[in-house]
Amino acid sequence: MNFYIFNLSESIPLVLFVFVMTVARGQVRYSVPEEMTKGSLVGNIVQDLGLDVKRLKSGRARIFTEDSREYIGLNVDKGTLLVKERIDREELCAQVSPCSLHFQIILENPMELHRIDVEILDINDHAPVFMKKEITFQISESALSGARYSIDSANDPDVGLNSIQTYKLTPSDHFTTQSRSGSSKNVELVLQTPLDREKQEHLYLTITATDGGNPKRSGTVKIHIIVLDINDNAPVFQKVTYKISIPENTAKGSLLVTVNATDADTVSNAQIGYYFEHTTPKIRDLFSVDPSSGEIRLIGELDFEESAIHEFKIQAKDQGGLSDSSEVIVEVTDVNDNAPKMTLMSFSNNIPENAPLGTVVAMINIQDSDSEENGKITCFIDRDLPFKIESSLTNYFIIVTDSELDREDIPEYNITITAKDSGSPSFFSKNILNVKITDVNDHAPQFEQDSYNAYVMENNSPSLSLFSVKAHDADLGANARVSYFISDNDLNGTPISSLVSINSDSGTVYATKSFDYEQFKSFTITVRAQDAGSPPLSSNVSVKITIQDQNDNAPQVLYPVQSGASVVAEIVPRGTGTLQHVYNYEVCGTTDSRKSDLKFLQPSSQSVLNFDLSGTRTVPKQNRNTEDVSAEVRFLFVTPTVLHTVSPGIYTESFIFFLSKVAFLHYVCIVCLTLASTAVFVMFSGCIKLVFLKFTQVC
Repeated sequence: MNFYIFNLSESIPLVLFVFVMTVARGQVRYSVPEEMTKGSLVGNIVQDLGLDVKRLKSGRARIFTEDSREYIGLNVDKGTLLVKERIDREELCAQVSPCSLHFQIILENPMELHRIDVEILDINDHAPVFMKKEITFQISESALSGARYSIDSANDPDVGLNSIQTYKLTPSDHFTTQSRSGSSKNVELVLQTPLDREKQEHLYLTITATDGGNPKRSGTVKIHIIVLDINDNAPVFQKVTYKISIPENTAKGSLLVTVNATDADTVSNAQIGYYFEHTTPKIRDLFSVDPSSGEIRLIGELDFEESAIHEFKIQAKDQGGLSDSSEVIVEVTDVNDNAPKMTLMSFSNNIPENAPLGTVVAMINIQDSDSEENGKITCFIDRDLPFKIESSLTNYFIIVTDSELDREDIPEYNITITAKDSGSPSFFSKNILNVKITDVNDHAPQFEQDSYNAYVMENNSPSLSLFSVKAHDADLGANARVSYFISDNDLNGTPISSLVSINSDSGTVYATKSFDYEQFKSFTITVRAQDAGSPPLSSNVSVKITIQDQNDNAPQVLYPVQSGASVVAEIVPRGTGTLQHVYNYEVCGTTDSRKSDLKFLQPSSQSVLNFDLSGTRTVPKQNRNTEDVSAEVRFLFVTPTVLHTVSPGIYTESFIFFLSKVAFLHYVCIVCLTLASTAVFVMFSGCIKLVFLKFTQVC
């Protein structure tokens, strides 16, 4: 099991925007020779795919390859593919032909994938090379014409015409060369005319291997022939081909197969040795052959993903130099020994909370080097997340939003991606993507109260802090930064802005002037709380400001009426009504139950004049024209006392005492004294309550 955590700083740059998946797919093929210099032009994808250079930049075009090395680079400014690293076809593909590089061009917003295939053409940059500089054969003089002797053929990494095409033998008096078909061009030395040890015991030949390139390249090997006495029979393998199949996890030292050849000769001529006839260093690193027994064993580690088949030849040679060869084919079967490998193709780690369903969060490429069921991949994420994973193309998966996001509810997600193959036992890999939900301005500020009430005493100082409002916004950052404003309405023609102001940051409301209860008893303002989002959201709240009265006005004499008419006569008929309250009557309409106290005093003694329960005061006749009476109105809890004295000698007049802005209401006190036997006192309050006081003269 492999467990990975993406390190975004080492994988791909952070993608700070969101794209909706719209997959487009194109395919272009190019052919370039190997060993081109860096910066060489491979092709123009803008022209060949019908793209625009601007699209490459806006889509953050880039190359994705499954290989660890990137041989081809993309010039985004010109839309061209260029050679980025030295390309050696032989290193890249060995003998496989054709040899191609496969990669994708990825563009985002919308997502596009374009497959690019670049075939690497072989150039003749290698000459044939023999494994040995000199080869020795011991051949009996009795060898018949047509006898064949295998030679370790030359090796040329090039392919096609650039590989070995011909072998030439010099001198060619007794032998010629022939190539045998097979997995490679094998050469045999063929006897044409009998040898005579007595005439020539040693022969020295040269074999030249030549490729078909332009110009041609060649390699040589020296052949030393030692002519022996008669050896009548050559070894013969029991099988022309040995074919075996083994799993890739076969242990080192395991016996794979035993080859066997027989020789009809006797004694020393029948002793057979087994050798590799033609092998590459790679074959010798993987397999061994016992010269005596013919046992072939595994000495290296097999890898199905690297090579699924190995072919080589074993030579059986007797002591007389005669030989035979057989081909060994080792097929490697796959074992589930690779976990799926994830590659993060594209990733947006910041998703806005209002992202529509289907918004692509990431694209992942998953590869499993195993084959068939061992390489069949399923990919899934946790079910309790607002995301889902979809298969877009072969081996490509996208993670998209599957339900609505709410940053205020969950601001961050860790998405665990699991890729699992179908082998037995199965392998899986896990990667974790950290996705942050970015804030969208989807909440308006909310006040702490549905409405506010504030009270201020009149005659306040300007800039006095009256009260504060507070609103909260569930969003984040600028979307949650609240500012406060007052709607600039009019109050009886007076702009609200001339009465109060507000600190836009704190929500504190200040008076901009000194209030006068006689002008405004109360007024209502609208405060707006607005966030700094785009577009901004806001909410309103009503604030009622009530002006509290101070006892700052003395009673004013509005009359006597010079025409001689009585104001009381115009208000209420003389002599009507009864005394409802004389002392301590409750003021109508007050919010704090303030009470006023009406008293009548004699200034000479400061004693309170008494009235009976009917409201009648008996005054001696001799004092009727001389009694000095004062009318005093006291309002409890309000100081100082407002006092007006009715002077003697003016009882024939009517007086109005006007007291304003007391206990939030206007009061009118009318005192009417006449020469008649009856005097009427009328009290008006905010609810028009009347108080009648009746004096009865006693003769």
